Amino acid sequence: MIIEPGDLEAEQAPMRTIASTGKGGGHAASRRILGRSGELSIPVRLAEDVPELAAYVRPAREILDEAYRRGHRILLEGTQGTALSMFHGEYPHVTSRDTTTSGTLAEAGIGPRRLRGAILVTRTYPIRVKDPDDEGGTSGPMSQEITFEELSQRSGVGLEEITKTETSSVSRRLRRIAEFDRDLLRRSVELNGAADIALTFADYLTVDNQKAQHYDQLTDDTIRFIEEVEQVSGVPVSLISTRFDIRVVIDRRRW
Repeated sequence: MIIEPGDLEAEQAPMRTIASTGKGGGHAASRRILGRSGELSIPVRLAEDVPELAAYVRPAREILDEAYRRGHRILLEGTQGTALSMFHGEYPHVTSRDTTTSGTLAEAGIGPRRLRGAILVTRTYPIRVKDPDDEGGTSGPMSQEITFEELSQRSGVGLEEITKTETSSVSRRLRRIAEFDRDLLRRSVELNGAADIALTFADYLTVDNQKAQHYDQLTDDTIRFIEEVEQVSGVPVSLISTRFDIRVVIDRRRW
């Protein structure tokens, strides 16, 4: 679906009440549904309808079928988080689509029997985008919200580093942060059929974890936290990131 200037304009004011990024994706998706009659003021255009994109567009099924024949592995990353799912999140503070494993497979055009496993990515401290300061809106409920200052004091990670990391990549707004939510973890594991968990921001438990390269080098409290996550979820924590860097992931997989 092509996002048109009218989609961007339509989302600027009303969507601020739920702290949306306002990038037009939701409005464009609604036009795709309502535009089947062809009578909308903004015509529906798909990528295949734009000549300038012809060199970059082809049916996804052709690529997928080739991957199946060659026995390749396919990795899909779902959009946003489970709690933002249109169908399973805290409406109206949700995104414009289903964000679960099943929704991701459906959008990609991959049948469920092809799925080998789902990896649930979860942070030690969950986030949502910060409320718009001038509108009094909210990005939705969070359990036991805390401040960046409190997190910095607990973990030993510098406040400036946390603030830089917790600035949204799309809206460039600061995020909200809260205590680990065990109920949300259990619900997310169930909805996504998770076979493994990737735990991120282990350094938010303590900055000492930034030096760990192996599981047994994590602090005792961190290992107890991971064991609790596994007990609550019934799923192994197989990947652990120790700071905001792609090169510092502890891999415990036995796949």
